[in-house]
Amino acid sequence: MRTRTIQWLNPIIFMRRIITAASLVLFSSLTSAFAVDESPSMGFIELPQADGRMTTVFYPASGNELPVHQGPFSLSWVPDGQPITGNKRLVVISHGSGGSPWVHADLARALVRRGFTVAIPLHQGDNYLDPSEPGPPSWRKRPQEISNAIDAVSSHALLAKYLSFDSVGIFGGSAGGHTALSLAGGQWSDKRFRDHCESHIEQDFSSCVGFTTLLKGSWLDGVKIWFAKRIIASRFADETLQQYQDPRIKAAVAMVPFAADFIPESLAQPRVKLGLVIAGKDINQIPRFHVEAVRKACATNCEIVMDLPDGGHGAMLSPMPPMAPDSISNYLLGDPPSFDRARRIPELNDHIADFFIRTLKSGT
Repeated sequence: MRTRTIQWLNPIIFMRRIITAASLVLFSSLTSAFAVDESPSMGFIELPQADGRMTTVFYPASGNELPVHQGPFSLSWVPDGQPITGNKRLVVISHGSGGSPWVHADLARALVRRGFTVAIPLHQGDNYLDPSEPGPPSWRKRPQEISNAIDAVSSHALLAKYLSFDSVGIFGGSAGGHTALSLAGGQWSDKRFRDHCESHIEQDFSSCVGFTTLLKGSWLDGVKIWFAKRIIASRFADETLQQYQDPRIKAAVAMVPFAADFIPESLAQPRVKLGLVIAGKDINQIPRFHVEAVRKACATNCEIVMDLPDGGHGAMLSPMPPMAPDSISNYLLGDPPSFDRARRIPELNDHIADFFIRTLKSGT
């Protein structure tokens, strides 16, 4: 006993023991810092919709992801992976006009990492496989298609066990943003769309005619405007207010939405928590006619999820689809030169996930 006491009191032995203990603490810290990422893998499954369309579902899963090619996109997931417990919440994404699930894969992954399951239905007549009926004809159907997607997930024997459906989120960009505003309580009509284009088609041309043509400052512009107005006036005169509710939806994010056809008063107090994402250099949906108008109208229950002063309309897409440099799509969706996509998009996705974590709470 006396020998051990003398050894402990020996300053050299004492310092060695201190150094050894410190080394163990440092090793433990380094091990934690470089531990394998415990985020869940991203599972993938497709659920059937009407007329052959499919709802894509991403969810927290076990197993190793495999590389997958979907058209021009290189992605990865666990096909039909075994679900694991997340936060028990579902977020449905409403894609933009002519859109697909794949251009929202990065947002889906950010949400899955935070425990969400994500469903992305294909909107009838307004998707990448069938772009035959965009605009108001699609907007009237989209909210019901979101409800159908929730029903499909809740009816899936395996996925439903890991979810609670009393508090669902909706995210949408562009035409999908219109869907999100509708589900937040917004009311709109064909006639309001027509009236907006009658008054502002020169300033907001792409919102009225889509990706068909551009104004180029030539004598043909007058012909394009006259022709567009004639078609819009003949097709969109119905004054019927369009409105839709799904009590399961408790939070909505509308990013660069088409919003000029909404009655401002209907969005003064959204029935669910409403988040807005603004892209200051959006030339497809000019902010002052659309998202800024919603922000101005909304008195309570709204917040800005993120403001991207240098962002364009295509900031809602990640991964970005390849586009020819001289195409209309690239002009309307391409990133402005000053936009730092590599930094801003992950930041945006985290902000959206944070919003849904706060507003949907955790499942029970």
